[in-house]
Amino acid sequence: MTTHTVDNPYTGETACTVETTDDAALTRVLEGAREAANDLARLGIEERIALCDRALAKLEARADEIAADITRQMGKPLSQARGEVGGTAGRWRHMQEIAKESLADIVLPPKDGFERRIAKTPIGVVLDLPAWNYPLLTAVNAVVPAVLAGNAVVLKHAPRTPLCAEHFARAFAEAGAPRAVAAIFVDYERTERLVADARIDHVLFTGSVHGGHRIQAAAKDRFLHVGLELGGNDPAYAAEDCDVEKTVENIVDGAIYNAGQSCCAVERVYVHRSVYDRFVAAAEPLVRAYVMGDPTDEKTTLGPIAQPWHPKELEALVADATQKGAKLVAGGKAVSVGGKGRFFEATILTGVPQEADLMQKESFGPILAIAPVSSDDEALEKMNASRLGLTASVWTRDRERAERMARALEFGTVYMNRCDALDPALPWTGVKDSGRGVTLSALGFDALTRPKAIHFRLAL
Repeated sequence: MTTHTVDNPYTGETACTVETTDDAALTRVLEGAREAANDLARLGIEERIALCDRALAKLEARADEIAADITRQMGKPLSQARGEVGGTAGRWRHMQEIAKESLADIVLPPKDGFERRIAKTPIGVVLDLPAWNYPLLTAVNAVVPAVLAGNAVVLKHAPRTPLCAEHFARAFAEAGAPRAVAAIFVDYERTERLVADARIDHVLFTGSVHGGHRIQAAAKDRFLHVGLELGGNDPAYAAEDCDVEKTVENIVDGAIYNAGQSCCAVERVYVHRSVYDRFVAAAEPLVRAYVMGDPTDEKTTLGPIAQPWHPKELEALVADATQKGAKLVAGGKAVSVGGKGRFFEATILTGVPQEADLMQKESFGPILAIAPVSSDDEALEKMNASRLGLTASVWTRDRERAERMARALEFGTVYMNRCDALDPALPWTGVKDSGRGVTLSALGFDALTRPKAIHFRLAL
């Protein structure tokens, strides 16, 4: 049996070692998932809600252990990892609260002699492929709605955070449903073969655009829907009437939190020329204030970069921007702290041209790229000039301005005066190369169920 080892991004030591799921074990998992799906489909919605609630209690009982696992696998500061556990519980509870109404039959208007309903039936076995950057949050978006809808889940987590899949599986096992959620670990090639496996009924993937294309290609010979959340190059616009200080505070946090390793992190900021100098002056000290260091230390606010190759990629993005005319104001380098860790400094660049890679590609690092604009229309044009479309934010005191821009912005979520946030009552979705499909909200159950037309003639 082969194993997979994950390094600790701060210490460089082994964070964990997991066994690779071999073919025989994978067959047992898939057969067990099919049986579990049949069992879950027979349960009433109240029973599924109760099951998920018991599993959440088991997960929360190990909150400290889970947070520590996240920190040592991908470097998130421990205080932020604890916050992720809490955020996961919040999403989990919300989906439970709306499940009964969201999954209820749609009853059509009365018609003499007939009963007509649209039933929402489970689809079977869901393969969930979450990302490492928010290893609980990207998993809960699929796991809990899938079980609530009556499906079983096979959970293959990212290679950086394999222990997180085991925490979900253990919670459901301890709640009395040991096969409802199964954790596996296989390499990329076998993951693609699994997507093509007829025993899988639906796939949800969170990751890179490249990874999304690979997963979609693996399903090419099947009539299989694949839900894809593929990240963003998310813009913000600071309008002339924005509250500069509060806008800067929120945008900087939205760019640097989790070392910028967030699909909805602010990556490019367009600032109206009338407030541009004030914005830059206010942003620089906030960016310089981040503290790199041991992610288990409560004073650390900027943890190490998770992937070993990524700091050099971030340096290349900064170099590209400066070569094209941007000014590096702070940061910009890969560093260690006390000889430990693969960190990247919190970075701010100004005057970044639209053709710079930072304005076109997802950096996935603690970099804030700023450019001036002269009007709402110029900001709108540049915000939309991207192949990615996950979130965008408009910072203004004028609701009508925000509404007008929201209608024209080509993004799955448009914020006014907030960013880098997710409300589980709203659908999480992307457009263009940011993917397709929906998780969370009442709409998140749609891809996890099949409509069945109930058309009864009550008397012959």
